Amino acid sequence: MAERKGVLLRLDPAVHDALVRWANDELRSTNAQIEFLLRRALAEAGRLPSGTGAQPKRGRPRKSGAGAETGAGAGSESDAERDTG
Repeated sequence: MAERKGVLLRLDPAVHDALVRWANDELRSTNAQIEFLLRRALAEAGRLPSGTGAQPKRGRPRKSGAGAETGAGAGSESDAERDTG
């Protein structure tokens, strides 16, 4: 993978604060949020280079709650039981 480049970016403080809040809502760093938005804007404008890889996944994987898995499994079993019984 090619080395990533750093860029100094000067922003209006209100824009920066809005980006930070948005990044927190999306569980991303501010840097990852900026890259996400730039990639999306480039893609929508038809300017994203074809050789561009996917945005790197960073940080810890999301927790898959044991309760959510158990609940989904229990619901699936109940549906299966109704279908067969």
